[in-house]
Amino acid sequence: MADAVEQAKPSRRAALAPAREPDELDRRIINALQGDFPLSPEPYAEAAAKLGISEAELLARLQSLLDDRILTRFGPMFQIERLGGAFCLAAMAVPEAEFERVVEQVNALPQVAHNYAREHAFNLWFVLATETPEGIDAAVQAIQAATGYPVYPFPKEKEYFVEMKLQA
Repeated sequence: MADAVEQAKPSRRAALAPAREPDELDRRIINALQGDFPLSPEPYAEAAAKLGISEAELLARLQSLLDDRILTRFGPMFQIERLGGAFCLAAMAVPEAEFERVVEQVNALPQVAHNYAREHAFNLWFVLATETPEGIDAAVQAIQAATGYPVYPFPKEKEYFVEMKLQA
């Protein structure tokens, strides 16, 4: 019986899955806004016009895509080092029973850009983004203090630019 209960429990991946499938307009929006976002006084109005919808509808759709976990993030990508800050990939090995608690604590820090659950000894991966290079160590220490688990930072050794656009 315990095996059946265990098998019936949803996986972390299922819990992180999108709440719905994107429709045709969602796909058009995703495809159109990957790169070349207008740099103008009214970028959303300009993007919406190219899509044949209103600015209000575009903004509502983007919020829905985020709320429904179809998109995990919508925004610009900065070279933070040029602004004096730092990025760092980090990982943790978190026992399954503690995973949700630790994810909540990690996500509570404003320095955590996003995270991923992985089927690996290091099962929680996340990106730290800080205003200064020293902020990375402070964020690592704060996460360790809050969670009780070690954080393994993986600083960038070399940067590559890979423009990846995925058709929705």
